[in-house]
Amino acid sequence: MKYVVDRIEDSVVVLENLNNKEKLELQKEILPSGIKDGSVVVLKDNKYVLDLEEEQRRRQSILERFNRLKKN
Repeated sequence: MKYVVDRIEDSVVVLENLNNKEKLELQKEILPSGIKDGSVVVLKDNKYVLDLEEEQRRRQSILERFNRLKKN
């Protein structure tokens, strides 16, 4: 399962499932260090790991959409 960090509120991280958009709240301590809003994490072997490639793809896609909107 892939999730994107929707927001971080103190010690709670709200994740959004990229497949079905469901929200999941987890304690920050069980997630990898260095997570931030927009980080992509994958659940592998009952452990959350960062997916830096997917995060970069998502950020690039958002930037491209923003630039297209700005041109109009």
